[in-house]
Amino acid sequence: MARSLWNGTVAFGLVFVPVKLYSAIESKTVRFREVHAADGARIEHRRFCSAEDREVDSDEVVKGYEIAEDVFVVLEKEEIDAAAGERTHVIDVEAFVCVADIDPVFYEKTYYLGAGEKGADAYRLLHDALERSGRAALGRFTFHNREYLAAIRPLGKVLALHTMRFADELVPAEDIELGAARQAPSKRESEMAVRLLESLREDFDPKRYTDEYREAVLELIRRKAAGEAIEPPEEEEPEPADDLLAALEASLGDGKGSRRRGSRGRGRGRGKAKA
Repeated sequence: MARSLWNGTVAFGLVFVPVKLYSAIESKTVRFREVHAADGARIEHRRFCSAEDREVDSDEVVKGYEIAEDVFVVLEKEEIDAAAGERTHVIDVEAFVCVADIDPVFYEKTYYLGAGEKGADAYRLLHDALERSGRAALGRFTFHNREYLAAIRPLGKVLALHTMRFADELVPAEDIELGAARQAPSKRESEMAVRLLESLREDFDPKRYTDEYREAVLELIRRKAAGEAIEPPEEEEPEPADDLLAALEASLGDGKGSRRRGSRGRGRGRGKAKA
């Protein structure tokens, strides 16, 4: 049984929905520890005071914000908590917006919302209303000592809560260098590009896509633990086509486009064993 991370209430109008927050993600990242190259011993990171030139205990450490070089404003935990205000256990819905209007770039992390105590009926009401309207509820809530903007939307039979990035956190797209195209795509090039996309179209099945890099790293670890010497693989950098039309024709003509599906990255990171 999943364990809730936070209990609270979603409030819209005079309707109150008791909810429980659950993690929707289980990290499978391969994690490494720092070890000493000479003897394989674990490296320890200690808290060290640069002024007194000595190690300090954790209860001597506080949080400080640097307002000038080496000048800090120190804040106590209670003072930081106070910045969150009084909305510690209530998600006040500020607006209902069309789900399609939210660019995925604004989604930060996903959680599940379950029904809280005596909240099943109100939970189902909110879920069905959002599903029928195609809308998401936007509100703010406090979690892990900071306030988040959140979007709540139906995801199958449950409600998902996405913590959101604020607009000023996004890098403006205008800052990205696109290069100078020699000319606009011709009508034939555009039509063939669409045909190539259509030839590779399929329904999204998330189970088809696995973390091949993680699998390769774990396999490398297993092989090296068994005593194999690993050589880095030879990488070939693909060259951009000078003739886009010819590349499109070749992709459509001999099936190279479909051949690349599902093969990206295979063998990457596995390396070669020395004889």
